[in-house]
Formats: sequence, C-alpha cells, structure tokens
Amino acid sequence: MDAKAQVLTIAGSDSGGGAGIQADLKTFQELGTFGCSAVTAVTAQNTQGVHGIYPMDRQAVKQQLDAIGTDFNIRALKTGMLFDAGIIEETALGIKRYNWEQLVIDPVMIAKGGASLLQQEAVEAIKVMLVPLAKIITPNIPEAEVLSGIDITDDASRRMAAEAILSLGAKAVVIKGGHSSDPDVAEDFYMDQQTVILLRSERLKTHHTHGTGCTFSAALTAELGKGKPVEEALFTAKEFIQAALAYPLNIGHGHGPTHHAAYKESIEKEVVHFVRESSDLFSNGYDKRRY
Repeated sequence: MDAKAQVLTIAGSDSGGGAGIQADLKTFQELGTFGCSAVTAVTAQNTQGVHGIYPMDRQAVKQQLDAIGTDFNIRALKTGMLFDAGIIEETALGIKRYNWEQLVIDPVMIAKGGASLLQQEAVEAIKVMLVPLAKIITPNIPEAEVLSGIDITDDASRRMAAEAILSLGAKAVVIKGGHSSDPDVAEDFYMDQQTVILLRSERLKTHHTHGTGCTFSAALTAELGKGKPVEEALFTAKEFIQAALAYPLNIGHGHGPTHHAAYKESIEKEVVHFVRESSDLFSNGYDKRRY
C-alpha cells in the first residue's frame, strides 16, 4: 500500500472556500490523505448564497477522471454536486472504468441559501446510475425524502426512508440529523443490511454551517481510504464535523464556513455518544452500548 492514501472528490468548486472541492481537499489534508479532484461545475458562491453556476462539459469531467485514473491509486472517493444527468452518467462510467471502490455519495441537491444544485431529471440518474455503486450514501433529511419518496417525520419514517434508499443498491446509508426538529441533539442514523447505528452529538447553536455535508462525507472518505472500518470511519467523521462546528472561524456575513483545522487543534475530542442498535434487536428496542 502507498505511504499516504490517495482519495478523490468529484464535485463542484465553491469560490467562497467553505464547501465543494475546497472543503473536501481541506478535510482530506487534515486527516492525513492526499486529495485529488475532478471539478463538475464552477460556482460563484459565498457565505450569503450561490450567485452563479457554470457546469462543466461532460467530456471535461471524463478527461479529469481519466487523468486521475491512469496515474493515481485511488483508495476511496466521494461525489458531491454533480448538477445534471450527463455528468452523473460520466461519473458512474469513470468509477466503473477504473474499478474505484469505497464510493461515498453526498447527494448535494440544495444550497444553504436555497439555490438548486441538481437538476430535477438528475435525481433519477443518481438513483439508477450512481447509488448502486455506493459504499455509503450520506443524505440530509430533505435529500433522503427526495431519494426515498417518504416524508421523514419520526423514527419510524426515517427507518423506512433508509430502507428505501438501501433498496436502490447502496451498501449503507447515513441520514444526517442536522435538519431534524430536536433543539438539543443532532442524531445521525446509519443503516446497512445488518446494523443500525445512532450517532448523537450536542446540537450547536451556530450559523457557521456552510459546507457541513461536504466536510462530513469527505472525512468519511478519508478514513475509508486509510483502511478504517465503516463504524470507525463514521465516528471520526462525526467527531471531525462536530469540532469544525464547535470552533467557528467567524468568516463572512452569512452562513459561515466550518473550521476544518479544529479537529486537530481541539483538545476536547469526546463530543459524540455512539449508540448501536443491532439487527436482531430491531423489534425489541435499543442495545445501548457506547463505543
């Protein structure tokens, strides 16, 4: 194995530096991996919103993937903003062409300010072409609702949505809890074919949340690229984003970026309670062991 794990992000560029490939590459670096990138779109963006989107031609995406695939040993990769069905198809073809495994899908659909980052017809392309290739997919609650067709209003509907997403072919799903109505706790819900894991952390009162989804999925990708098992990678990703939110940079006049260096800089690391529910206990309540 190479001395340093090489990982890849296939996503859009954020001129404000808080999300997209900029957030991904910062996260990769902080977690000790070497990051490569294939740009799917250029955005004119800052903490106050998305002011322009300029998608790449699909041939440009293909050439970037080929340049990476013929020279680098990609151990894990993630997708972010893919914008349209053509780019999604080209991405799926590239992943198959180079036999890239450990794909993390962050199904980016809507920006913090409300701008659409995914064309409507592209949702079906993600479900059909990309999700079956995924090691894990990391939707927030609104994205999980779109992918599953289920309104998430409680624990039961959240589980149903996760099962529906798994039925599309993904090996695992984690529905992030940042959009839940719980004022005190942010709870992420992980499910694969055998296991359910709940990752709970304090809900931090901050508006410096730009790029949280990108950063979480990038941390997960970096850890998988380093050979960590999924459960350990999940815990580190949750811890990484919690630290990034807990120690804000106070940059910008809108939804400020998270602090990617905070994970290393922070002394306090125990910010997450890790509660696991195993498959044989689905109908009998939680097995409340902490990890």
